[in-house]
Amino acid sequence: MTRPARRPAGGEDASADSSPDLPYSGDGRGARGRPEGPTATAVRERAGSGSRSGRAPARGRARSGPATSVLRSWRTWVVPALVVLTVLAVIEAVSPDGDAGSASPLLAPPTAAPVVGEAPPGAGQNVDIPTAELPAGGAFPVTGSGTWHVIPGTTPQAGTGRVYTYTVEVEDGAVLPEGDQAFATAVDATLTDPRSWVGSGQIAVRRIDTGDPDFRVSLSAQMTARGQCGYAIRYEASCWKSDIGRVLINGARWVRGAGAFDGQLGLYRQYAINHEVGHVFNNPHVPCPVNGALAPVMMQQSFGTANDYLAQLTEENPQGTQIPRDGKTCQPNAWPYPQGAVAPAG
Repeated sequence: MTRPARRPAGGEDASADSSPDLPYSGDGRGARGRPEGPTATAVRERAGSGSRSGRAPARGRARSGPATSVLRSWRTWVVPALVVLTVLAVIEAVSPDGDAGSASPLLAPPTAAPVVGEAPPGAGQNVDIPTAELPAGGAFPVTGSGTWHVIPGTTPQAGTGRVYTYTVEVEDGAVLPEGDQAFATAVDATLTDPRSWVGSGQIAVRRIDTGDPDFRVSLSAQMTARGQCGYAIRYEASCWKSDIGRVLINGARWVRGAGAFDGQLGLYRQYAINHEVGHVFNNPHVPCPVNGALAPVMMQQSFGTANDYLAQLTEENPQGTQIPRDGKTCQPNAWPYPQGAVAPAG
């Protein structure tokens, strides 16, 4: 069963940006110029003094000269080497992964959170998924301005547990045949349905139209979605982009749907909303578990419901979940809890 989780600091599908490793920085002091300790001073004094028997100073100097030279030579290379090893040990200790080249999260600056979408970034052009092709259909918004406007409207809280607020937005310049309000109505009806994430008993949602929401459900033009979500493979996808707190619903998919849904556009739209918002709650992608069963909502159904097809997306670009080539094919499904809300424990 797909479980809700806390919102990450991360679209349809799966995960991208990373920050460069930062070198560990200490206090800048090393072996060079460091005052000598008392042990080193005592060694030199003993090496340079005469013997207790009172033998001639010349013999004492002859004996102490090479010793002092060797000692100085030893200190020349051993002490810096020990300092280098010490620094490396410190780096190893602060690295979260045990990698001397990695920086501690406490030292690294904040970075952009990853895009999570059905199309993994970096996938090669050899991916061939017939069910991922955009179906024929009506005109959809191709370009927009890259800015969004909030659709006025609010809802009461739905569900119990941690409350997430959201806005419904449409990209400026992206014209929907059904109008902006129809999009907002579909989003509200989906997210407040007991078969959606609120059915877990752990999550509640409430739509707002002012202030800063936890996430923004945003209808976006095709080219904007490609730019934000990635288009390394040539299939349309939506995504959750946590660095801007925005669920981007691709206008091309919103109008045309997906092949696996066999013309059931309303069902596909519910899936697209629930899938992307599922990433807001930190749910990863999953495969079809049982041949012929309803697909989990976190399966990449925009591309298909057959594991053998979807395995192509993860074999070259692992996303944390390996999709097996096991011949299993599921039936399309839009809901995290298709049987209804989960009964409270006890």
